[in-house]
Amino acid sequence: MAKKVVVAYSGGLDTSFTVMYLTKEYGYEVYAACADTGGFSKEQLETNRQNAFKLGAKDYVTLDVTSEYYAKSIKYMIYGNVLRNGTYPISVSSERIFQAMAIARYAKEIGADAIAHGSTGAGNDQVRFDMTFLVMAPGIEIITLTRDMALTRQFEVDYLNKNGFPADFKKLKYSYNVGLWGTSICGGEILDSAQGLPESAYLKQVTKQGSEIIKLGFKEGELCSVNGKEFEDKVAAIQYVESIAAPYGVGRDMHVGDTIIGIKGRVGFEAAAPMLIISAHKFLEKFTLSKWQQYWKDQVANWYGMFLHESQYLEPVMRDIEAMLQSSQRNVNGVVSMQLQPYCFSTVGVESQDDLVKTKFGEYGEMQKGWTSEDAKGFIKVTSTPLRVYYANHVEEGKELEKDL
Repeated sequence: MAKKVVVAYSGGLDTSFTVMYLTKEYGYEVYAACADTGGFSKEQLETNRQNAFKLGAKDYVTLDVTSEYYAKSIKYMIYGNVLRNGTYPISVSSERIFQAMAIARYAKEIGADAIAHGSTGAGNDQVRFDMTFLVMAPGIEIITLTRDMALTRQFEVDYLNKNGFPADFKKLKYSYNVGLWGTSICGGEILDSAQGLPESAYLKQVTKQGSEIIKLGFKEGELCSVNGKEFEDKVAAIQYVESIAAPYGVGRDMHVGDTIIGIKGRVGFEAAAPMLIISAHKFLEKFTLSKWQQYWKDQVANWYGMFLHESQYLEPVMRDIEAMLQSSQRNVNGVVSMQLQPYCFSTVGVESQDDLVKTKFGEYGEMQKGWTSEDAKGFIKVTSTPLRVYYANHVEEGKELEKDL
């Protein structure tokens, strides 16, 4: 009886080769599974289905995990205003984990003997897929032909052509990974540290001119409305923001960071909705959270983003961090106005019942109502006590400080 193998199938060259090679050379019963985190159109998924069978797969399935991806990752990245190195919304890094988990569940469901994926030995994805499979599907063999056989693109193309599959996989200047939480761009000018990407490298071109105001509504930290339109489906809300903002070319940038395998990597990205939503959410939090809520949330959110990037989503501490992030959002309610214009956006204002700027105690720089001038002088004197004590005991340091000033 033939062994069953689930191939994490994207429709690209490496996974197409893997489907055919495992069928013809090893006699495996191949189940091609495309885990979708919001990056495939209906037409692409249908093409994947047709091609999988042409390549020899016994069955093909699309595993739509977009809603799960939002509920278990994106939601918390918004709560934490998570940007890798303060720049990148962790698009590919986070979605790979959920693709891998979906593949692992499917493999166990059909009783697969092995799981195969097309990662090379030079990137982060091999770690993300392998680690997830090792934890979630223990005992199931992991096959990586591209990595283990050190395959070249030309070898794979020639093999597919020789075996009756017209492989039209041209070596493109750029490679793209598209998902709900942004698109990453690799190759081309990115390989030269001194260069940036030209306009033509971006999938979404600038088609809007002038400016417009977009209003994003949040309820307990989650995006719930766009320009007054209410959304129960948070995925649809993100897609709607993208449709409005992407034509302005906003959310583009270049990320440079440390890879899991130890080398530095550079990637371009376009993420109009993620960058706009995170910026609006962070702006709203400035009005609605206490100083220390903001401070400590930033600390754990930084770790959350780092662990996501480095394939540690299944680490138990992540659930603890999520609980803290969730708790912090109970008063993050309101509507944020943002101004969009070509290649940039800016914050305008906030309307919120939880606005801490509006207070009966006073208006900053204008008038105090919750204390007297004598209260203020006493507060300042008490606050200065540690410094007065220090310099009273270290007079020479105080004199040196006066010279420097």
